[in-house]
Amino acid sequence: MDDRDQKALDDIEKFGCHVINVMEGEESPQFTYSIGINNKQGLPDLIILGLKHKLAHSIVNNYKDRLLTGESFEIGKFYADFLGDFDVTFIEVDKKHYKEYLGWGLWLNNGNDFKMLQLVWPTTDGVWPWNSEKTDFYQWAQPILNENGVLSKI
Repeated sequence: MDDRDQKALDDIEKFGCHVINVMEGEESPQFTYSIGINNKQGLPDLIILGLKHKLAHSIVNNYKDRLLTGESFEIGKFYADFLGDFDVTFIEVDKKHYKEYLGWGLWLNNGNDFKMLQLVWPTTDGVWPWNSEKTDFYQWAQPILNENGVLSKI
């Protein structure tokens, strides 16, 4: 085990999760995700695609803290107080995306036997992934990681 692995395990023990920020690549947007929530609380970890790392990291910690207070989150329901005045919603990430996006989660859980939710956010104009007026950039920045990669109106 190297120092990064140990830091992840120490963060999970001390804070209830470890947050990973992944830089933007040629083919994929930047993203942020948690590991350890599933292990510590038995609840899904969280991935956020396309938002700046500092903001996404804060949202992941807000999600974890809200879970610790007993709040629960339903797929397809809208929630406030994650992203300023904008509502967000959650979808379950399909396991076919785990290898591409969740390497540390696969490491921590010795495979894909864990749940991951994706926080889905609107544009500042209130456009959601299911709206026809979404831009190509928005669609690229926030790929939908459910089973079919499509998000219809919730």
